[in-house]
Amino acid sequence: MHEYSQRIKSLPPYLFAQIDKKKREKLAQGIDLIDLGVGDPDLPTLKPVVEAMKRAVEKPEHHRYPSYEGMLSFRQAVVSWYKRRFGVELDPEKEVVALIGSKEGIAHFPLAFVNPGDVVLCPDPAYPVYKIGTLFAGGEPYFLPLKEENGFLPDFKSLPKDVLKRAKIIWVNYPNNPTSATATKEFYRELIDWARENNIIVASDLAYSEIYFGEERPPSILEIEGAKEVAIEFHSLSKTYNMTGWRIGMAVGNAQLVAGLGKVKTNVDSGQFQAIQEAAITALSLPEVEVQKIRDIYRERRQAMEKALKEAGLEVYPSNATFYLWVKVPKGYSSAEFVSLLLDKCGIVCTPGNGFGEAGEGYFRISLTVPTERLLEAVERIKGLKL
Repeated sequence: MHEYSQRIKSLPPYLFAQIDKKKREKLAQGIDLIDLGVGDPDLPTLKPVVEAMKRAVEKPEHHRYPSYEGMLSFRQAVVSWYKRRFGVELDPEKEVVALIGSKEGIAHFPLAFVNPGDVVLCPDPAYPVYKIGTLFAGGEPYFLPLKEENGFLPDFKSLPKDVLKRAKIIWVNYPNNPTSATATKEFYRELIDWARENNIIVASDLAYSEIYFGEERPPSILEIEGAKEVAIEFHSLSKTYNMTGWRIGMAVGNAQLVAGLGKVKTNVDSGQFQAIQEAAITALSLPEVEVQKIRDIYRERRQAMEKALKEAGLEVYPSNATFYLWVKVPKGYSSAEFVSLLLDKCGIVCTPGNGFGEAGEGYFRISLTVPTERLLEAVERIKGLKL
């Protein structure tokens, strides 16, 4: 028998792999499952992107090894998109690197800057990969609880001195997965000043910036003066353009941080297939009206679900972003107990809040990634529980 390494043994079971196993068991029993678990858009990739991919795949120059940092044309498209969307100027040569989806970049980034014993400040609840990437790099995750009374923003200023001294990176993610909370420019301004003062890298995960429903568009941390001294930002085409399976994203910002991630990638992967990068250029160049159509669908689903869940006696955190609902579990249940009840009695897959970290206890997450009719059918099934 071969033994797993200590770093693998130290990992918690990956949340969505566990959920997949339970789903398969129920499907094998012939249950009509409504899957509101993983945040995987049900809407198809936009047609112009698919057509661009068909053309790109025919080009022999794309059949060879791609460049490690991404095609210059892709990086220039990222620069143009950031300029249009956020008013942020980037250097395509030094401040942008292509990723095989932002998850890959997030997992690899600590390897470039974290030594064994260094602390990485991770939000809790959060996307599990911030913690996992830290553990792989030999770092120590230190969790900053995100509490509803604080708008699910971390209190980074109250860190113990010994933790602050060893801290190398702080992860932030707004619009937030799983809570759906958003952050203001004022929050980012305070964070940048604090990070500069304490020589800490700010790693911002902006994957959900384009899934918003209010008048105010979620900002990039790079819009704030001084951000480029301390920050790297991870983004992805997955949620914005319904391209989760395409695995294409980017990291942008401080040139040294981008270069550090690039050094890791040069040694562990050979870049993303250039045909996908070419299709991604088409996506990044699409008129805003195309993305607005996607937002309108999620807005309609969100409004319908918030109303229906309220009628069912469940409390949803009010938010204007992401395609997630962060819902309080009814009294008398833990997160895991209630989600198990939904699966066993209602055939509904949701994600327990504590699966994202201890501070997520007392909540569960619903993904708005099925049509409205199925969402409302899920609520009807929940109503049958007579909570």
